[in-house]
Amino acid sequence: MQYGRVIKKPASSWNELLVSLLFSVSPFPCANAAYVAANIIPPAPMREFRGAWVATVGNIDWPSKAGLSSEQQKAELLSILDRAVHLKLNAILLQVRPACDALYVSTLEPWSEYLTGRMGQAPTPSYDPLSFAVEEAHRRGLELHAWFNPFRARHLNARSAPAANHISKTRPQWVRQYGKALWLDPGESAARDYSIRVVLDVVRRYDIDGVHLDDYFYPYQEEDAAGNPLAFPDWPSWKHYQETGGKLSRNDWRRANIDGFVERLYQSIKAEKPFVKFGVSPFGIWRPGFPEQIRGYDAYEKIYADSRKWLVNGWGDYFAPQLYWNIDPPEQSYPVLLKWWADQNVRKRHLWPGNALSRSGRTAEEILNQVRLTRKQPGATGNVFWSFKSFLGNRGNIVEALSREVYSQPALVPASSWLDNTPPGIPRLTVANEASGRVKISWHASTAEPVWLWMLQTKAGNEWRLEILPGRQNAQSLARNVLPEVIVLRAIDRCGNASMPAPLARQEVIPKP
Repeated sequence: MQYGRVIKKPASSWNELLVSLLFSVSPFPCANAAYVAANIIPPAPMREFRGAWVATVGNIDWPSKAGLSSEQQKAELLSILDRAVHLKLNAILLQVRPACDALYVSTLEPWSEYLTGRMGQAPTPSYDPLSFAVEEAHRRGLELHAWFNPFRARHLNARSAPAANHISKTRPQWVRQYGKALWLDPGESAARDYSIRVVLDVVRRYDIDGVHLDDYFYPYQEEDAAGNPLAFPDWPSWKHYQETGGKLSRNDWRRANIDGFVERLYQSIKAEKPFVKFGVSPFGIWRPGFPEQIRGYDAYEKIYADSRKWLVNGWGDYFAPQLYWNIDPPEQSYPVLLKWWADQNVRKRHLWPGNALSRSGRTAEEILNQVRLTRKQPGATGNVFWSFKSFLGNRGNIVEALSREVYSQPALVPASSWLDNTPPGIPRLTVANEASGRVKISWHASTAEPVWLWMLQTKAGNEWRLEILPGRQNAQSLARNVLPEVIVLRAIDRCGNASMPAPLARQEVIPKP
């Protein structure tokens, strides 16, 4: 089923290309050369999602601790974004709602304690962390996905009292205490509505590229002081369901609550902004025995997450199952599980498995081989790494090895063709002398639709160089002694579609006698 409208754009052709170049290229004398329109097809760029989770709960990744000033928080976030660019990542998944709180300006939920140390207290001086993150990520050509925890209401390690406007105070009838934590009860339809409302508030007000959920739906099992398992106390909503004619078993009812939530959230996001991707990062094993050799935690039965159903039905634009295991152990083998997930992906959504850099004993060679295996698996087109803290250091030389061995060149995020499959118009490209003696390459869109990214390819000798530039950039200056033989530009839209190329080739000019 297709949700949301399809964005329509004018078609492009080689005739359009040649006409646009004839009217837009400014040949110029420079080192006895000029640039003219050419019929050149550059190498196809790599299409690969390279994301990383930035966790805010417990100050895991950002901010490094609660109570930093706004300027210190901004500086830390800029360091993360700059590091991502340096490592040639192309997306950040930033946790903005750890526990019914907000790392952004909200009238629905209180400020998160992970900013200031006190829930409900705004950062000082005042600023909007999510607005700042989106602006600075886009300035660097990075996607910014807002990561939400839909039902956790208070973390077991929370250190400040709930604010007066926290959901546990304003709607206590929706909240259940489970162990030391608080949870919205997914069995309460009003609680599900509320979480969808929170997400859509962010979708409407912020220029995010994606909405992301992790593996927390119903909570993982807690134990009492004696080590006995605790039952999740959803008796009120279960009783109401039965009294109103419900016929499902309790476990099936719980799964149905989550299924309906995921489906409706996907539809609601598409109704607001079709280009905003919706992604889920479920537990890496759907059920033990799928495939046959797999053993481990049963997320289907324990946290009531039928993630295979969501994938098969296309209730998401990307899935990032947390495949945090090594390649070899047969009970939780990375490539075996990856292939199983790819086989379930009948709607051909994006499959970007999650990889744990921080697991004890994890080596650089293990991570490199996992990325290589992902590239070899049909249907898998990228990776998401847990967590960004590992990128800020270089534990076990993993980060250095990634940069050197598999991420030496930039990559475009794969296109989401089910959202929009019409490419942008061919960009207009000009080359001109500057008064400084340098040469300026300039470009702009040929249609009214904003350009998300520019893909600039240049050829010198036998080497092609690729640069992925933010859509707000429209020029680049080059020294005369490094002018490439070929310049090719493409426009990229928010769904990842690329325009036809606008190529220029350097042509020798014979000086007049």
